[in-house]
Amino acid sequence: MDGIPMHLDYYQGTMFEMVEDVAKRYPDNTAFEFMGKKTTYRKMVQEVEKCAKALKTIGVRENDKVTIAMPNCPQAIYMFYAVNLVGAIANMIHPLSAEKEIEFYLNESESVTAITLDQFYNKFESIRQNTKVVNIIIASVKDELAQPIKAGYMLTAGRKIQKIPADAPVIRWKEFMNMSRMCFYNYKVKRRAEDPAVILYSGGTTGTTKGIVLTNLNFNALGQQVIAANPMFSVGDRMLAAMPLFHGFGLGVCVHTMLSQGGRCLLIPRVTPKEYAKQIVKCNFVAGVPTLYEALLRLDKMEKADLSKLKGVFSGGDSLSIELKKKLDKFLKEHNAAVPVREGYGTTETVTACCLTPPHTYKEGSIGVPFPDTYIKIVKPDTDEELPYGEEGEILLAGPTVMKEYMKHPDETAQTLRTHADGLTWVYTGDLGVMDNEGFIYFKGRAKRMIISSGYNVYPGQIENILDANEKVQMSCVIGVPDPYRIQKVKAFVKLAAGVPASEGTKQELMDYCRRNIAKYAMPYDIEFKDDMPKTLVGKVAYRVLEEEELAKMKENEG
Repeated sequence: MDGIPMHLDYYQGTMFEMVEDVAKRYPDNTAFEFMGKKTTYRKMVQEVEKCAKALKTIGVRENDKVTIAMPNCPQAIYMFYAVNLVGAIANMIHPLSAEKEIEFYLNESESVTAITLDQFYNKFESIRQNTKVVNIIIASVKDELAQPIKAGYMLTAGRKIQKIPADAPVIRWKEFMNMSRMCFYNYKVKRRAEDPAVILYSGGTTGTTKGIVLTNLNFNALGQQVIAANPMFSVGDRMLAAMPLFHGFGLGVCVHTMLSQGGRCLLIPRVTPKEYAKQIVKCNFVAGVPTLYEALLRLDKMEKADLSKLKGVFSGGDSLSIELKKKLDKFLKEHNAAVPVREGYGTTETVTACCLTPPHTYKEGSIGVPFPDTYIKIVKPDTDEELPYGEEGEILLAGPTVMKEYMKHPDETAQTLRTHADGLTWVYTGDLGVMDNEGFIYFKGRAKRMIISSGYNVYPGQIENILDANEKVQMSCVIGVPDPYRIQKVKAFVKLAAGVPASEGTKQELMDYCRRNIAKYAMPYDIEFKDDMPKTLVGKVAYRVLEEEELAKMKENEG
């Protein structure tokens, strides 16, 4: 198919070693650009080694977990590969997580060290005593800026950051990197391809947040597969790295694939549509979620943009509606791009994408064909009974990117990873799909209940648990409401406890409570009080009924 190889020889070293090999071949090539400042492969490897020596100096040992709560910036890249070099495991989390969530991630992973930006220091400090974290390293975006931009940054974004007390119990990035001088040898720890290297988080099939343990091979194989599926890639090609690092797509495709294959990342710490428009004209490859492309279509700045450098535009993280794909393709064509948007599909349990629309064959509504050495089969849900072409069932995945396990959840791991008679270990995705007789896959929806808002997975069960924990709430139900921009936005229905007034004041109080306990992207935009919840026959809250009522209301208002 389009000359894509069926099988590849997978690199048997670590993630860092694969990047280091590229650096030896192309030392003077640019590895990444950050706000106008370029860093070569040679310099990047030197900084990673310095960072690794510093980690060793502060006592990070093999198999220790180090939490990285950073936007896309150079320090995050150095730290990610340095953690790998000393044989530790990178625990990747969203820097905008609420305090309680950060505490959960630190404890769940038993992290000994964490790195974050100065502006998130207070969140870490307030929960630190409840964790095992020994050292907190504080980086600042301004440390990595080119001089003229630095002054501008300090006058704008930099001013909003609260000053960290001088005696705060943290290590500043510069002091930390200087500690590398205390370490002379033995900072490189020999690891194997199948050793755990990274932890990413997902709601899993039950909706409780679980750490997904991924290996060196998982990430390295992904890089090789992405490039094999994109024969138009050449060394030095630029990829827009705007997807976040705690997301398999951002870390696996936009960063590690590029750095392990000789590409160049354009790192964007905060995606504003304006920044996006400025960078996209320089890019050969762009990967994003549908909402990012949605925003692009509405930008005035894009009117005269020339997108002729684009060789690949990928959409993942949520299904791209046929309508949005048509709009996007038209937009790309009008701006001189020779390529349409290509949709992919994957799960964090396989790092990210494991299936992509081939370069020259598109079938409406399809998410494409599996990557080399990746197998997909459609079975009768929760069984190993394969269904004939054209029949809808559960999507199963197998291949070199399949995770090691869910951290500390052996039962769920056994439920999700099952070895069949064919000898392959399959991921039960809980997603529904169909395969046609040419092997193209069609995604039909999620069997498990989940809201996708701006490309983030939001698990209603988690938000309900938080709301139900408030003494003023008797019970709650959370649904996704269609939203033209975010795909879905989160709405909560609450049945108040006896005697609590259904007033604006109560609503504001609950909204404030949510803000303290729920990450920004999962925040309900509205709370509606209900005297009673609709129920299913077995007595569960009939959330589908609420969804239908909400849709009917929206239609009425439009009418």
